[in-house]
Amino acid sequence: MTGQIGARHPRLEDGPLLRGLGRFLDDIPAPGALHAAFVRSPHPNAAIERIDPSAALALPGVRAVVTLDDLRPHLARTRMPLGFRSSKLPPTVTASVLADGEVAFVGQAIAIVLAETRHLAEDGVAAVSIDYTTRPALVDCRDALLPNPPMVRADHPHAVVARFALGYGDTDAAFANAACVVHENLFQHRGGAHPIEPRGILARYDHAEENLSVWSSTQMPHELFYMACEVLGLDENRLKLATPEVGGGFGAKYAVYPEELAIIATARMLRREVKWVEDRREHFIGSIQERDQYWDVSLALDADGRIRGLRGSLIHDQGAYTMQDVNVAYNAGTAVAGPYLVPAFHLDIVAVQTNKTPVLTVRGAGYPQACFTMERLMDAAAARLGMDRAALRRHNLVPPEKMPYEKPLKARSGAPIWYDCGDYPACQDELLEAADWNGFAARQQVARAAGKYRGIGIAHGVKGTGRGPFESALVRVMPSGRVSVFTGAAVMGQGLATALAQVCADQLGVSPEKISVIAGDTRTITLGLGGFGSRQLVMAGSSVQLAAKAVAVKLRKMASHMIEADENDLVLTDGFVHVIGTPPAAGKTIGDIANVLRGSPGAGLPADIEPGSDAHVNFRSDQLAYANVCHIAEVEVDPETGGVDIIAYTAMQDSGVLINPLIVDGQVHGSIAHGIGNALFEWMGYDADGQPVTTNLADYLLAGATDVPRMRTLYRQTPSPLNPLGAKGVGEVSTVPVAAAIISAIEHALAPFGAHLAQAPISPAQILATLQAGGAAHGPA
Repeated sequence: MTGQIGARHPRLEDGPLLRGLGRFLDDIPAPGALHAAFVRSPHPNAAIERIDPSAALALPGVRAVVTLDDLRPHLARTRMPLGFRSSKLPPTVTASVLADGEVAFVGQAIAIVLAETRHLAEDGVAAVSIDYTTRPALVDCRDALLPNPPMVRADHPHAVVARFALGYGDTDAAFANAACVVHENLFQHRGGAHPIEPRGILARYDHAEENLSVWSSTQMPHELFYMACEVLGLDENRLKLATPEVGGGFGAKYAVYPEELAIIATARMLRREVKWVEDRREHFIGSIQERDQYWDVSLALDADGRIRGLRGSLIHDQGAYTMQDVNVAYNAGTAVAGPYLVPAFHLDIVAVQTNKTPVLTVRGAGYPQACFTMERLMDAAAARLGMDRAALRRHNLVPPEKMPYEKPLKARSGAPIWYDCGDYPACQDELLEAADWNGFAARQQVARAAGKYRGIGIAHGVKGTGRGPFESALVRVMPSGRVSVFTGAAVMGQGLATALAQVCADQLGVSPEKISVIAGDTRTITLGLGGFGSRQLVMAGSSVQLAAKAVAVKLRKMASHMIEADENDLVLTDGFVHVIGTPPAAGKTIGDIANVLRGSPGAGLPADIEPGSDAHVNFRSDQLAYANVCHIAEVEVDPETGGVDIIAYTAMQDSGVLINPLIVDGQVHGSIAHGIGNALFEWMGYDADGQPVTTNLADYLLAGATDVPRMRTLYRQTPSPLNPLGAKGVGEVSTVPVAAAIISAIEHALAPFGAHLAQAPISPAQILATLQAGGAAHGPA
C-alpha cells in the first residue's frame, strides 16, 4: 500500500528471531558433515619446516588433516585474489588459501583438521605437530620506515605496501601567512568488529548433481561465489551459494577469507559435507581488524578562525596481508577535512605491512579516524584562538549555499568527492539548542561544587554512503498475490528486508507483510555487491523501487485489457488493480493478473505486453550520497580513578529521506554504542613480540548496557538528488564522530589539570598517566 515511505513499520524479521526460529549458519541441518577446526600459527613470523599430522590422525573420530599441499591439485591458484582488484598492488600482497611455507601473524590458518564433531577436531588441532623457524616480527608500523626493518614475509619482503599523497591548493602559502598554526601527533589503536555471530561456512557436495552448495555468514555472497569459482577453477553452474540469517557483520564479513575457500576446496576434494564455525578466540586473531594509524598533522588558520590549510602525514598499519587494497588509509586521507572548508590540503600516506592480523574496514571504514584527527585539530585551534569550540566549527562549515560542494579529491571509484546536499550549520544550531550547549557552564559549576569534573565535547562527521557502481533487484508478483524481491544485497540484522519490503509495497499497493525478500542467494540473482559502505538501502532500495514501479506499470497495462479500462485510470490498492474511485474489489487482484502473464498453452497475450509479472533493475551510481552528523557528549571524569561516565549524548543526523524511522533509530543507537567502544574500551593489544594479549571478552572490552547512556536523536531529512529514494546511508555515519566528541568532552572536563588527549581509545589508566605527566599528550612509546 502507498504511504509506506517514512512509516515506522515493525521489523518483519523480528517475529521469527524472537521465537527462536532464526536460521543462522549453525542452525542449518548437517547431520553427516565433517566438522572443521583450523591449525593456526602460534607465531607472528616463522618459516614452516615440517607438518606432521600423524598423531592427530590416530585420534578417534578424526577423519583427515588437510594442508595446502593436499589442496594444491584441486586449486586453479593457491594465492587469494585481491578483493576489488587494483592494478597498483603486486599479487604477493594477499595470503594463500592455507599457509604456504611460512606464517606472518598469530592466527594464520595452516591446516584443517576434520572430525566427526567440532570437539574432536579441536583435539586433533592440538595433536598436529609443526616445526617452525621463528623470525623477528615487525609489530609497530612506524618501524617499517626504519632502515632494514624486520622482514614481515619472505614472499613479499617489502614492508611498504603503498605510498601516495593526496592534496590540492598551495599549503606552503597557506601556512606561511597563517596567524595561527596548531599541530597534533595522534594515535588511533586497532580494534575488531565483533558481531554477535562470528564467521562460518557450510559446504555440501551433491553426488547426484556433482555440484557444491555453500552457505556462508558473509556480507559478500556474490564476491565469495565468483572468487571461489576463480580459485577452485569451478564452472559457475556447479556452485550455489547463499547467506542464511547473518548475525551482524560490521565489516568483519566484508571480505573473502582464506578459510572460506579452504573449506569449499576441502568439501570438493573429499566429496563430503564440511562445516566450520569460528569461535570467539579465532575471531580475535583471525578476523580482520581496523586502525593502528599514526597522524602527524597541522592546521593553519586566520586570526578570525577561518581555516587556511591542513597538512601532515599518516602511517597506516595494513597488517600481514592486504585483502582489499588500501581502502582504509585512502578513505581516512580523503575524509580528514570532513564538513569544513579547507582551501589547501596535503597529506602523505604510507601503508605498511606488520606481523599482525590483516586490517580492513570496520564500521566507518577510515572515516572515524579522519574525523578524530580533524576534530582534535579544531579543539586545539579553538583553545589557541580563545574561541568557543562550536563557534569555530560553525565558522568553517560548508554553508548550504555552496551545496552541492565538490572537493578537489577523488573517491576510490575515481568519481569526484561531491557533497550532494545538506545544511551543516543548521544541523549544529539545532543540536546546540537540544543539548543546551549554552547552559553547560552552569551545569559544570554545580558538578564542580560536588567535587565532579564535567566536560562537554562536540564533533561533526560526514560519510560517503551508497557506494556503487550498482546493486541488483528483481521484483516478481506471484499468482498467489504475494510478491518476491530478490537482491544481491546482504541481510545481516539491520532491518533491510523490512525497508525493501516497504519500498516495494509503496509502489505495488500491498502491505509489506505480503512481500518476501530473498537476499544474497546466487541461485536467484546472478549479480550483487553485498553489504558494506552504508550502501544497501540507497542502492538496493533504489533498484527495488524502480523494478516495482516497472511491475506496477505492467500490471496496469494488463489489467486495462482484462477490465476494459484505460490504464491511466487504474491504481493499485490492497492487492487489486482497479479504476480510480471504484472499490478495489471491483478490479482484478494482482495475483489474477500475474497468473495471466505467466501464460498458458493456447491463451494469447496482448501484443504490447511481454510475458511475466516481474522486472529486474540494476540501479547505477558512482557518486556517493554524503550523510552528515553532529554529536555532543557530556561526561564526568573522576581524576582519582580515570573513570568516565557519559552523562548525556545528543546526536543530529541527516541521512536524507528516512524509509523507516524506527529502524533508523536502532541503527543510530547501535552506531553510537559502537563508537563509545572505539572511544573508551576496545583495545586490541599486542606485545612487543607480536603476540596478541587481548583475545577474550574479559581482556578486550565492549561497551555494555551500563556504559551506554540514554541518547537523544534528532534528524533532518535533506533528500539526496543522487537516487530516486532521496536516501543516504544510516548505519555507519553515527559511529564517525563519537570518539572525537567523547574524548573532547573528557579533555574539557580535565582542563583544570592541563590535560591534552591525543589517542583513541582512552582508558582510565591512560587518563591517570596523562594527569600524572602533567597533562601531556600520551600515546604509546
